Amino acid sequence: MPLLGSAALLLTFDIVADAVEEHDRWHTREHLPERLALPGFLRGTRWSGVAGGPRYMVLYEVRELGALASEDYLARLDDPTPWTRRVMPSYRGMSRGLCSVLGSVGPGLGSAAALLRFGVGAAREAELRHRLLEDVLPRLADTSGIASAHLLRGAQQATMTNEQRIRGADGGIDAALVVTGHDAGAIAASARALCADDGLPLQGGRDVECALFDTNLSLSREELGAGVAATPGARGAGSDPPTPRCG
Repeated sequence: MPLLGSAALLLTFDIVADAVEEHDRWHTREHLPERLALPGFLRGTRWSGVAGGPRYMVLYEVRELGALASEDYLARLDDPTPWTRRVMPSYRGMSRGLCSVLGSVGPGLGSAAALLRFGVGAAREAELRHRLLEDVLPRLADTSGIASAHLLRGAQQATMTNEQRIRGADGGIDAALVVTGHDAGAIAASARALCADDGLPLQGGRDVECALFDTNLSLSREELGAGVAATPGARGAGSDPPTPRCG
């Protein structure tokens, strides 16, 4: 499938305005490399909000769901670095979904994206899943200007950790559709159609929410330079970590 694993960690959140610059520097230079150094984490992409939602969406592509409950991952969350401890209180409204990738159609991640979040009732879940996988995702990926579409389903409860205690309790994610491509207008039009009464709501999606984003940064595990995230806990509270080297 186009996404690199069978699981994904999907996050949406806002940041206090006067902390945005430091957040972006920290997330780029420490946090993404730190996460991608963990077993099973394959690629991380940060998106900036354009309309209808929070300031950020982050998608981690993960080899399998078990990596999101592994000892390595939870140990990292329970031992945040000094820089992480400084940035985390600026988070607002975090939603965090530990998801299975139910479907992923089309190549790559485009420069623009739509995120559709929705609830799924048990009575119509099978019907909605079938319609999305057999009709909606292939049709989206075949639309001019759209590259790929991905269906995610919240699959396990996030464990309370010290990182979460610092920023406040996270909300969950039931189901989500991520649509990406190079034509922001085509993506927005497709998202509007899916949010309309005869779109996802007619097929069993509840409380559909839509937000539009632009790609901010994407980093894969292979791009990490040697040793970039090997000793994150040893960094001083006031110093920036070294810039990751590609290759």
